[in-house]
Amino acid sequence: MADLKSGFNPLFLREEDLRQGIELLFYAYRDFTGQPDTILTELGFGRAHHRVVYFIGRNPGITVSQLLDILKVTKQSVSRVLSQLVAEGYVFSRTGTRDRRQRMLELTEKGLELERRLSENQRDRIARAYREAGAEAVEGYRKVLLGIIDEEERERVMERLVGD
Repeated sequence: MADLKSGFNPLFLREEDLRQGIELLFYAYRDFTGQPDTILTELGFGRAHHRVVYFIGRNPGITVSQLLDILKVTKQSVSRVLSQLVAEGYVFSRTGTRDRRQRMLELTEKGLELERRLSENQRDRIARAYREAGAEAVEGYRKVLLGIIDEEERERVMERLVGD
């Protein structure tokens, strides 16, 4: 692997350093989503389906409004994706126990299997990269990603991560 440290000064980021970071993020995302995209295409799904399945799997019993808050998308776009996932047996929707207007979402066995298939390669990639980079780099990576997230969202994101 090419040495990306040469000439890097954390106090002064050149335009080239910033562009390299952007490009690396694009390439990493391309490869991170490649295998899941193939599975999704075979099923007639897209990345929105993956995000919905992933976050329902991580948060069984999540409400539609909580899912909307995480994904930052319109109710209409989630409704279309959720309707398809429910109709095809990947997601189960039930009425809230305290508020009958709420819809609580959970993955079915079929949905759990899909989430496992979609995330397996991604978990392997993250695990390999973490092992190769070492503990200090992993902490730095988390700080960088957190720094990319909108400032007003960081605390909520951290609460969700710590709560897992």
